[in-house]
Amino acid sequence: MIDGHGDDAYRYGHIRVNFSSNVYTHVNHDSLSGYLFRQMACIRTYPEPEPYTLERELAARYQVSPENVCVTNGATEAIYLIAQAWRGSRSAILMPTFSEYADACRLHAHEVESVFTLDALSGRTSLVWLCNPNNPTGEVRPADRLRRLIEEHPRQLFVIDQSYEAFTLKEVLGVGETAALPNVLLLHSMTKRFAVPGLRLGYLTGHKDLLQKLRRYRMPWSVNALAVEAGTYLLRHASAYQLDLNALLAERQRVAGELEKLGGIEVWPSDTHYMLLRLRGGKASALKEWLADTHGLLIRDASNFEGLDEGFFRIAVQTPEENNQLITAIKEWMYQY
Repeated sequence: MIDGHGDDAYRYGHIRVNFSSNVYTHVNHDSLSGYLFRQMACIRTYPEPEPYTLERELAARYQVSPENVCVTNGATEAIYLIAQAWRGSRSAILMPTFSEYADACRLHAHEVESVFTLDALSGRTSLVWLCNPNNPTGEVRPADRLRRLIEEHPRQLFVIDQSYEAFTLKEVLGVGETAALPNVLLLHSMTKRFAVPGLRLGYLTGHKDLLQKLRRYRMPWSVNALAVEAGTYLLRHASAYQLDLNALLAERQRVAGELEKLGGIEVWPSDTHYMLLRLRGGKASALKEWLADTHGLLIRDASNFEGLDEGFFRIAVQTPEENNQLITAIKEWMYQY
């Protein structure tokens, strides 16, 4: 989905605060920038044909074999690799969720079945796709329930996107436990964890046989040299990038309460720093354009998620001051509407 994605600030050119991407933008990258500047000579030669160095670094972090890790050009490349490797399969996708799962599946001739609860999953599909924490709702499905599903359906491959795992206090599945299972792939995002969306860094973890199959389809040099350097640096300095998650989630709860007080907005429960909202009157697209044009604030029009209507939008909280600007601006728009 090239159009209709979040973080489309490039369309406007005057955005002051970006609430549309599920990235907490207030991360200091001065040390990373300095390090990459000193590594610029690496662009004069080809990178590793496969990002072995970064895969070894991640494997050491999770105490698994490098065979259990596959680094990709963002989590989106991982999604398309899976769809390609299991081309022509039947896939169930738990909705509403990130549209790239369905887009990738349809590109590679999957028969797609949309389901809206875990109870609706059946044994008729070869692959089950779900996002946990889910985008756009922020909901975290219980880890124990997922473990039971995986055990009860050994012939189905569970593709579980955990790109937002760093932004919840709820339990998600672990790399070590799933690396030994033949029917689970976990997706991870350094983009989200370290707020580096421009670098395009994601990775898959899972059983070595599953990842060996995927590596047959990964293009050589899909992860560039600077991205490998950045990823290695970030992992080795991860302690410098610790979020105050309790404070961030408390701020999300505060913002949710303030928006509910306005009376014209429904707020969906969330287990992360972002949340799904619905206007009781008016279109999210109109609110988005007005906020961008009038206040330089960007939200995510969520009406193009399957199962959601034209009133839905999504925000990821930023600083309290910035969040207050958004609340005040939405209130102003609602009174005008």
